[in-house]
Amino acid sequence: MTLNKQEFLISSGLRVQTLEFWLEQRWLIPTEAASGAQFSDADVARAHLIRDLKSDLGVNDEGIHVILHLIDQLHGVRQAFALMRTALDDDSRTV
Repeated sequence: MTLNKQEFLISSGLRVQTLEFWLEQRWLIPTEAASGAQFSDADVARAHLIRDLKSDLGVNDEGIHVILHLIDQLHGVRQAFALMRTALDDDSRTV
């Protein structure tokens, strides 16, 4: 499901100024469409994570950047392993 900016603000509970800062920091990267920025459910979850890291755990902006970078790397590794597993499964079926 995709949300426009206003729907995203409601779903995430963010203020416009906060969203603009997070977009500048590239902590959130919505898909661009003719109608404007489109946010996914994953973007909403990421916004909740950032908010929790900042408010509940007191993580500063540099820490947020590092944590998000590590999470993105982890997701990339998981995708690579999933592709490798699929390729290995396909190879084992053809032998």
